[in-house]
Amino acid sequence: MAITAALVKELRERTGSGMMECKNALVETNGDIEQAVELMRKRGLAKADKKADRVAAEGAITAVVSDDKQRGAMVEVNSETDFVSTGEPFKEFSGAVAARVLENNPADVDALSELAIDGAQGSSINHARQELVAKIGENIQVRRFVRFENANGIVATYLHGTRIGVMVELEGGSEELARDVAMHIAASKPVCVDEDGVPADVLEKEREILIAQAKDSGKPADIIEKMIQGRLKKFLAEITLVGQPFVKDPDQTVGKLLKDAGAKVTRFTRFEVGEGIEKKQENFADEVMAQVRGS
Repeated sequence: MAITAALVKELRERTGSGMMECKNALVETNGDIEQAVELMRKRGLAKADKKADRVAAEGAITAVVSDDKQRGAMVEVNSETDFVSTGEPFKEFSGAVAARVLENNPADVDALSELAIDGAQGSSINHARQELVAKIGENIQVRRFVRFENANGIVATYLHGTRIGVMVELEGGSEELARDVAMHIAASKPVCVDEDGVPADVLEKEREILIAQAKDSGKPADIIEKMIQGRLKKFLAEITLVGQPFVKDPDQTVGKLLKDAGAKVTRFTRFEVGEGIEKKQENFADEVMAQVRGS
């Protein structure tokens, strides 16, 4: 069968692949476009597997909240470059992943990966991810997600661009208040809601540091203890949500803001793209050449 330009064009539109790759696939399948699509998918998935070990520390945070504001989901999907994360295919994939988290409440990333990307009986999220890798030529990974549900509260999210995302669960108050608190968390990075949530090891480590600093002061033991307690109180105010000055009105703490509104933050999660991932440092010129060579 003759391999026409129209046939190559149709295959390119269906697969998003290059002209020569499409033409070669059609030659191998004797012009059968369905077989060519399947052949390219198989080859693409094989390429995706080869890219799985490459560091993906860029990407985006995507969040979605149910219409009744009682459920919310937030996911981090990583790519190798921020350029890819701004493209529509990446955004569509990330949005679909967040929707599955919201609706299906998977136990973990592995369980999420097995869900159908469209919520029906089609391709799994992992299969769709592999196809996206094959199409754009970068490693793509669904790194983590969080899901809140509270029939007696409000779930709100705030995205600072696509790199920082916050989800808050609020009892009492309003949607506007919940979003303001989420915005504050994005900016101020509290560790936990209040003192009860401060990890014991964090508190003990800070206490040890303060004791070492106070000993050099030469003051009596009872004065040193008061100094330590005062500094610990200041430390806790700095790292707890309720103790921090509210970003939109620094004259009052978030705790006072919530109390005046008759509200309480029951939990929150803050994601920042790539946090904790060791990024590979590359020479920009070498990186461009690597992409040109298709590696």
